[in-house]
Amino acid sequence: MSLTELETRITSAVDSVAPAVASVESLRLGRRRGWGGPFGAQAQASAFVIDPAGYLVTNQHVVDGAAQLRVQLANGQELAGEVVGGDPVTDVALVKVDAVGLASVRLGRSEDLRVGQIVLAIGNALGLPGGPTVSTGVVSALGRPLPGSDFVFEGLVQTDAAINPGNSGGPLVDLSGSVVGVNTAMVPFAQGVGFAIPIHAVNRIADELRAKGRIVRPWMGITVAELRPEVALRYGLEVGSGLLVGEVAPRSPAHKAGLKAGDVVTRVGPSEVRNVRDLVGALSQYPVGTDVEVGYRRKGSAYSTNVPLQENPEVAAPSE
Repeated sequence: MSLTELETRITSAVDSVAPAVASVESLRLGRRRGWGGPFGAQAQASAFVIDPAGYLVTNQHVVDGAAQLRVQLANGQELAGEVVGGDPVTDVALVKVDAVGLASVRLGRSEDLRVGQIVLAIGNALGLPGGPTVSTGVVSALGRPLPGSDFVFEGLVQTDAAINPGNSGGPLVDLSGSVVGVNTAMVPFAQGVGFAIPIHAVNRIADELRAKGRIVRPWMGITVAELRPEVALRYGLEVGSGLLVGEVAPRSPAHKAGLKAGDVVTRVGPSEVRNVRDLVGALSQYPVGTDVEVGYRRKGSAYSTNVPLQENPEVAAPSE
């Protein structure tokens, strides 16, 4: 492919997506110390239309705690936005505006992404006027955790396409003009390291938010710790051999199944469990109401038990 052909593909991809990219302005209210009245803090970010009936995707951290949401479409029209629902685990939120016939994006297949593939990050970087900013780069890695966190539920797309403040919630696009991710974070102490949520996860989360207003995930009722060297040494266990159960909630599924503090969970269904991400990923394969076989070790011996998964009662209503 010549440089001219590459340039044409990039500009065509931008032309197809840009009309569906929006700017989101959130207003959060608080109170100043020593002052009685409230004050407002505004933040700008990005979103994009996934349904011409007025549904947009953005990041949960963009809309979290917002008292007011304003959405400016690519054509300059400003509308009030309503949060349909959000999911802090995947950092995905669904926003609705009162409009129809909107330009919308075409969703791609993030499952087919390859390291080294050229991608474009589109969004309202730094809130600069004059339309969205476009940056180019490649897919640097797949299935990444976010630095500084123990796990990321879906695994992120790492890219070196420049992602700046204001890009959050904007689309990551391939050269065909299909959205393959939602830009979510950049690492301030690094260069060329940005992250996007894969669109196959976003699409599923958005569908559930639209249907239920929240995400329902299975819950066992345990707190766990990874077997890092200091933890493993204390309990005489092998590093990475499972997850140490710290607490079991009374009357929880794990409690009913006989799990106890000090047990080491090694397997959920057929999936081995070595870290928190393994556990969350394995549980995500089962709907609430399923009995799942959990393998564990207790005082050097291996056991298994069936755990009846349920939704966490603390988040079952009104939202997760």
